[in-house]
Formats: sequence, structure tokens, C-alpha cells
Amino acid sequence: MRTISWREGKITLLDQTALPHTVQELEVVDYRELIGAIKRLAVRGAPALGVAGAYGVALILQSAAKEKWSLDRIDSAIAELREARPTAVNLAWGVDQMKSIVPQGFAKVLARAEEIASEDARANRAMGKHGADFLIKKYGERKLRILTHCNTGALATTEWGTALGVVRELANRAWELSEAKISYRLLPDGAAASALFAGLVDAVLIGADRITRNGDTANKIGSLGVAVAASQVNVPFLVVAPESTIDRSLETGAEIEIEFRSDAEVTHFAGVATAPVGTRTYNPAFDVTPVRYISAIVTEKRVYEMGNGTTL
Repeated sequence: MRTISWREGKITLLDQTALPHTVQELEVVDYRELIGAIKRLAVRGAPALGVAGAYGVALILQSAAKEKWSLDRIDSAIAELREARPTAVNLAWGVDQMKSIVPQGFAKVLARAEEIASEDARANRAMGKHGADFLIKKYGERKLRILTHCNTGALATTEWGTALGVVRELANRAWELSEAKISYRLLPDGAAASALFAGLVDAVLIGADRITRNGDTANKIGSLGVAVAASQVNVPFLVVAPESTIDRSLETGAEIEIEFRSDAEVTHFAGVATAPVGTRTYNPAFDVTPVRYISAIVTEKRVYEMGNGTTL
């Protein structure tokens, strides 16, 4: 499954807001359309946002060449794209990867964006292997019950997945790369702690939108509650994310800017009100899990076992 690509002068996105009922693609020809798609969550997941940021700069330069933009307008458009979602560091990272080569023109920027997309796919496979090695070393060759939270599969990346990529790797090893399906159950966020305390979970795997130097991790809201519950029952809690998600400019999670979403995302479902008119909400898109609740951070390079003052 390819969630984002460049085709014939357009960014093609798998529209995640239409799932699971409809599988449809968006063709984006203007950087403001891309920003809108990012903000309304048509494309989401830290690695996917990194690739979107890189392709977005190429899109900006393509428009600039056609419409004879000034350098100031180019810089302004790039800055606007970079800030579309503040918590997810990969979006800014993807844009920043392009900055030094912008003066070299559209072709160079597009080539680098394509490289970043390919690198993401390779990094996902490597994370899957490292995470699987870690869990097999701990539990041996047996079936595992894994709890994952939020968007960590192919939809969050270019094609494979972060935390769910580890699950794929484990399944592949167990079944010698056969086409056997991975069995799963869907549970509401509020049931996660109960499942952990009932002994139904062997390990928790999540992705990340930003990881600070000490290992504190921002991920989809609800991750913190799962981490605390896992720590209470001594279940390993692993963060699976590419090295590009590690923001070493920030020392701790207290420095991470948390994005808040609109009241309507809580008070309405599919356009239908589910709460009284005028209801105000507390709706952060992310929370920060302190490193003390994290067993290990898995990247494409290695497994960082956290504890005893480990820094990234």
C-alpha cells in the first residue's frame, strides 16, 4: 500500500478521511491544498508527514517556476507548509531536508524528495526487524498479544508501518513469509488499561510524532494512559519511530508544543451533533509519555533500551 507519491507533476495521497468505507486518492497540485489535506488529516502519521513535507517543497518550486514567484513568496510558502501541524516533527524535518537544495531548483528537490520516500520504506522494514528481534529475545519464539495505539501501519508511512511494522515482521517470521492473515481485535481506548490488567497483552507498541533527547515521547492522545497502565503490570512499552522523529534540540517533553483540535471533532460525528450545542471540549491531539514509562525506543538504526539516564 503506497500512501503518498509523486505522479506527473502532482502529489497523490490516499485520503485517510474516507476510510474504511471508500478507498480514494487525492491529487494535489497546489501547496495550499496539501496544507489543507494535512490539517484535516487526509494524510497523517509522522513518517508520511515527513514525505509530504518533502514533496510539498517540490510542489512549491513547481508552482513558483510556472507563476514567476519571488524568493520571498517561495520562502513564505515553505514556512507555511512547515508549520501546518506543530507537534509532528517529521513534517518540519521533511521540509528542512529540502531547504539547502532549494537554490538548485525543482529537479534536485524532487529527486531528494523521492529519496526520502524510498528511505522511509527501508527504515520501516529495519524498524520492524529491530523490534521483532527485541521481542523474540524477551519472549522466545511464541505467539504474542500486542496492543498498539493510533495509526502505526502503512497509512502512517509510505508503505509498511512503524509499530505495526514490527507486528508484520513477527507474523512473517512465525509463518515463514506465508500469506496467513494477522488476527486482531479492535478495542476502544478506554478498554486498554482493562485489557492490560486482565493479562491479555504481552507488549505495547506505539509510534511517535516527536521524541525528545531524554526519550519523552509525543504520540496520539491516549498513549500516556496506556503507558502508565503497562508500567503497573510490567508489560514492555515500546516506541517505534524513525530517527528523524527524534528532536535532539529539545531536552524533555515539557518543551513539545501540543496541537489542539476543534470542538467539533468531539461534539459531532459524520456531521451529526452528539453533544449539546455550545459544548466546549478539551481536545489535545497528542499527549507526552515520560521516558520512565518507556521500555525501549526502536528506530531503523538500533534499539535504545531506556533507563538509567539513557539519552538519545
